[in-house]
Formats: sequence, C-alpha cells, structure tokens
Amino acid sequence: MKTTLISLALAVAVIATGIMVLRLIFPLPDIAGRPSSTGLPADPSTRLGAAFDAEIRARPGKTGIAPLSDGNDALGSRLALAALAEHSIDAQYYIWHDDISGNLMHRALYDAAKRGVRVRLLLDDNGIPGLDSTVAALNALDNFEIRLFNPSTVRNPKFLGYALDFFRMNRRMHNKSFIVDGAVAIIGGRNIGDEYFKVGDEQFFLDLDVVSLGAVVPETAAAFDLYWNSASVFGAETIISGNGDLDAFLRRTEQAATGPSAAALKASLTSSAQRVAEDGAVMEWADVRLVVDDPSKGLGIARRDQLMITRLGGILGEVKSRLELVSAYFIPGRQGTEFFAGLARSGVQIRVLTNAINTTDVLMVHAGYTKYRRELLEAGVELFELKLRDGHPGSEELNPIGLSGASLHAKTFAVDRSRVFVGSFNFDPRSATLNCEMGFLIDSPTLAQRATEAFDQSIPLAAYRPALTPENKMIWRETKPDGEVDIYQQEPGASWIQQVAIVVIGLLPVEWML
Repeated sequence: MKTTLISLALAVAVIATGIMVLRLIFPLPDIAGRPSSTGLPADPSTRLGAAFDAEIRARPGKTGIAPLSDGNDALGSRLALAALAEHSIDAQYYIWHDDISGNLMHRALYDAAKRGVRVRLLLDDNGIPGLDSTVAALNALDNFEIRLFNPSTVRNPKFLGYALDFFRMNRRMHNKSFIVDGAVAIIGGRNIGDEYFKVGDEQFFLDLDVVSLGAVVPETAAAFDLYWNSASVFGAETIISGNGDLDAFLRRTEQAATGPSAAALKASLTSSAQRVAEDGAVMEWADVRLVVDDPSKGLGIARRDQLMITRLGGILGEVKSRLELVSAYFIPGRQGTEFFAGLARSGVQIRVLTNAINTTDVLMVHAGYTKYRRELLEAGVELFELKLRDGHPGSEELNPIGLSGASLHAKTFAVDRSRVFVGSFNFDPRSATLNCEMGFLIDSPTLAQRATEAFDQSIPLAAYRPALTPENKMIWRETKPDGEVDIYQQEPGASWIQQVAIVVIGLLPVEWML
C-alpha cells in the first residue's frame, strides 16, 4: 500500500513538472503594455446613422427591435449590414465555421476592411478549428484586427492547451454580437455556421436573434470593448505565427460565393435589417436592458454581482403568473429545480422546451437534464422535448422559434406575457458559472405573447410531453396533427446504449462542467 502511494505521488509530481515545463515552452503573451481600443460611436453622416437618427432622437431611452427567427434572414441581415458599413464592424462569436456561411461572412468583413471600414473580430479560440491560416491572413490586413479569447498556446494539436491550463481553457466566451457603425447591433443565440442559418441540406439549429437600434446599441458596444480589452483576450498575431495564406482565402471565399449552393442560398436570403435601414420597416420600440457577464469571468475571478445570472435575477423581478422558457441545454441543477418547483407550486405556470434525446447534440447535457426531470414534473412544471422531425417545410417555421425538422439551439424565455429574454445564456451550470454570456431583456408584450402562443399551439405538436402516471411511472405523450395521442413507456428515440450512458453519466461528478 505504501509503495503504491509513493508511486502515485511520484507520478503526480512528474506530470505536474511536465506541465510546468510545457507552460514555459508555450507561455501566454505579455499584454501588459497593450493600448486600449474602443468602438466608434454612431455618426449621422453614415447611411445607417442617417437612417435611424430621427427615430432615435424621437424616442430617447428606447430601443428599436425586430426578431430574426428565420436562419436565412439572420444571415442575410448580417451580410447586408456588413455591406452597408462605412466606419466600423465589431463582431464577437463563440463558433465560426469554415463553411458556406462562414466564408460568406469572412468575405463580407474582408470587403468592408478593403473599403476602409475598421473591423474588429473577437473569437473564442475553441470555436475556430482549422481557421488559423484564415485568421492570420485577415489579421495581417489593414483595418482588420482579430483577437482570441482564452487561446491555446499550442496550435497543433490544439487540445493540448487543455492539458497545460485546463481551468483557464475550460472557460469560454459564448457571447454573440454584431455591431455596425455603432448604430445597429444583432445579438442572440446564433454562431456563424451553416447549421445556424439553415444553409444546405444538413440538420439545422432552431435559434433566435434580434436586430436592434437606439439606446441599447452603445451599451452593447461598450460591452464589446470590455471584452476586447480584457485580460483573457490576445491578439491573433501573438498566438498564431505567420501571415496565413491570403490567396487561398480569396479563392475559397470566391468559390463559396459563386458555387451552386451559394446561388441557391442567395436566392432565398432575406434581410430584415436592410429593410429597416432602407425602406423604413417598422420596428417595435421598447425598454431593453443589456445583461452581460463581466469578462473577468473568463479568468475565474468574477464576483457574484458581476455574473450575468445574478444581474438577470435582479433585473427580471418577480414572476407572477407564467414563465415560458426555451433552452437548448437545460440543466437546472438543485438550486434551479427548487426555484422552478417553488414557482409551480405557488400557482405560476412554468413551461419549458428543450431538446429530446434524438435532437440534442450533447448526450451528456441530456443526462444532466434527466436527473431533475421527475422532480420538476412532480412539482407541476410542464416539460416539452423537441422531437426529431423529417423534412424542412419552411412554411411551418413559426415565430419566435422555428419548429420544423431541426435541433433546438435557442435560448429565450418570456415572463408574464410582458418581458422576453433573447441571448446566449442556456439554463445550465456552464452558462451560469463558466462561460461568458450576454443577452437582451426586452419589455415587449408582443414578443412575449408570441412565445405564449407557440406553447399553446405549435410546440405541443412538435415535442414529446413527459409526464407521470398515477402510479408515478414516466411516460411520454406525442400529439399527432389529427389530435391522436401516442404514449411511450420509454424515452422516445433512445437506444439501449444511450439509456445506459445516461445512467452512468448521471453518476459521475461532471455536472459543473455541463
């Protein structure tokens, strides 16, 4: 026994020494003398500034909002705003894929920089696999600067960074924002990639963004600046060596823009943002509050009052009659379960939509959710699990979240038919304590009512309804379009291997990372 303990201690010492040596070989850059950079304010002389100046002045303190529930509209709006940009584009994203939409967006930013627009792109380093050459090439351009959040100092294999600095690397920037000329901002749940914009024939994610102008935009720009200048962020040139291959980038993005898939995509793209800017499309004007984690969360040193979940609770206020929540990853934990259960027992109607086992993209998250499912049902919380659907009939895409043939990625909730949250925050431990998050809390009975109507009308047809029988056994109900109800005694779509995996994962102490 003593020999075993000595051997174990020696092994730990060797591993710790190896990690320290590798940290010396692959250190983080020194950013102590880095100058601060700030966003450019809205200017009435720009097209976007001029388009909105009069309306903003007529509604001091208010924010104009328009939901982007359709993926093609969300992509088209970003591309249109990038094309209209004259002074600046500030974009921050968790994931950016090297696919059709990712290349279209990169080329739009490149084109903007070439015509003199200042582009600042802040990317979570964990979400850009295979893009080092592209990042380096764009970062080397005039007017184009890229910074990386909590980057791996080891570029190949990149995951080795977790072995060297796990607790830093395990904290990610999940924020998504796109700010143009300091006048317009798009925030929400979408990353940059085909599955987020319903591009191509692959399974896509259901999500929600909002395009905004007015009072909340400078607040969103200030939050971007906080992250851009934070201690967790490093210039791409200090992490990635070389200047990349600009010619390869131009060939690839040109091919993405002219290929047959892109032609079909461009024919289907819409742009609510462009209609607002050019045609005076009507927006809803409301009180909107930005809720965002302090970037010190990326270092693990944020105080509780600097966390978004604390701020959101203070702003949200009392839930009096109803709460409709949509969360791709829903792991309420012990504290959250008690909160939702207490509300339900007090008479508040709680309805939650999350992914079913065959629509989630992370089985471990579903395992975390199932630990609390029975207790929530016992308290009277109504649960809906989005089922896998065949085909992608666009006419069935319903606001504020589409429900056709897809996996859920949206993170939104509505309170008392009066307030709506839209952003990046999932109701899980990772969003609460590890990842940096952001979103808008919008005083909008219109958007809140749409969420209520979705739960009343379309969600019951698109989801399984877990329930408990009088004998306290779990069942799942599936309502068909003709009103017929099928009842399942076991979780629909779950293989026996998945059922075993869920049980095993539930026994492991990993919930804090999910």
